[in-house]
Amino acid sequence: MNRAANTQAVVVLGAGIVGLASAWELAQQGHKVTVIDRAASGAGASRANGAQLSYSYVQPLADASIWRQLPKLLLASDSPLKLRIQADPAQWAWGLSFLAACRNDVSRATTETLLALAERSRAAFDAMLSASQIACDFSATGKLVLYANQESFVAAQRQMLLQRALGSVQEAVDARRCVEIEPALERQEARIAGAIYTPSECAADCFKVCAGLETALRARGVRFMLETEVTGLVSDGLQIRAAQTSTGDIEGDAFVLAMATGSVPLARSIGKRLPVYPLKGYSATVRAATDPFAAPHVSVTDAARKMVFARLGDRLRIAGMAELVGHDNSVPDARIETLLAAGREVFPRASDYATLDRWAGLRPATPTGLPIVGRLAGAPENLLFNTGHGALGFTLAFGTARALLKPLQERRRA
Repeated sequence: MNRAANTQAVVVLGAGIVGLASAWELAQQGHKVTVIDRAASGAGASRANGAQLSYSYVQPLADASIWRQLPKLLLASDSPLKLRIQADPAQWAWGLSFLAACRNDVSRATTETLLALAERSRAAFDAMLSASQIACDFSATGKLVLYANQESFVAAQRQMLLQRALGSVQEAVDARRCVEIEPALERQEARIAGAIYTPSECAADCFKVCAGLETALRARGVRFMLETEVTGLVSDGLQIRAAQTSTGDIEGDAFVLAMATGSVPLARSIGKRLPVYPLKGYSATVRAATDPFAAPHVSVTDAARKMVFARLGDRLRIAGMAELVGHDNSVPDARIETLLAAGREVFPRASDYATLDRWAGLRPATPTGLPIVGRLAGAPENLLFNTGHGALGFTLAFGTARALLKPLQERRRA
């Protein structure tokens, strides 16, 4: 194939990890790329996320087990899931669709699709790191998902068997084995019913990846328009002609909508409703103790708390929770203290727990957990969607970015 003959001017709307991964893959194929964002690269939901690259453990939030957990999750004061009901039809529609997706058959199908996408994303992310040599506190030390009671551990083993049948290498381990894998869990041994161990899982600082990608992409000739608001799309019905911005119209042959929750109003402006709603999460970043056995090196997920602990060089990232509270970006002290309290309990010697950074991000979630990628029926044919990744944005970004290449090639051949 003659790459030059297939080169297009592609405008990527969004400079989070999903938009930047899209720009990377497009630039690798020789396309002329422009990236537009209202803020700096990685400044939104990518800035301080959970840091885990969860390629083999992708169980969607929409699962049949939610039904029996729902009363506690919604009513308990310390619940990791919070719902603030609003006069917002989008919230109601999303919530009802989410509950409809909480079925075993839907969860199994979603898991299968996500695992295949995650495996492609792993290959693409590794190729990008090899080519760019971005310093991002990358580690490949595995992950433990901890369960506090036998019932949840048994359910987790069923999910493990499903994932194993689809190619994941995982094992169910008891509390003693958990401590052998991660000695920093020693004081938690009595509280662990069991865990799922995935030795191949990775972690990295997503914000450092975003900053490194911007540098690498600029060096490859990609144009960046940051601190630039995208206000609309100019369409003739069949094609998007330009993106309207605070500095004028930006024309292109094709457009990629990768603005996380900001994709929703832009899509609505051309008559497309995206089933994407903010799923708010939090993180606190602290210094890791210098004692090599005090702070974890293996990534740890506490399933009951819906929290993750990820080592990033000399820092420890604690992240989690899921709130349907609209577009509220505030960072309440109480939620950060919940994270820090969990850190003190699970890893009491890991840090002094003085926060280096506190963050809240609005993860763009679909009811099923499947991202929206590529063309949509009824939308202009040169508009490609790449949004709705939920809590798996970092994990799936390069896989969904590669998925954009085929429709671009098909469009040029047509």
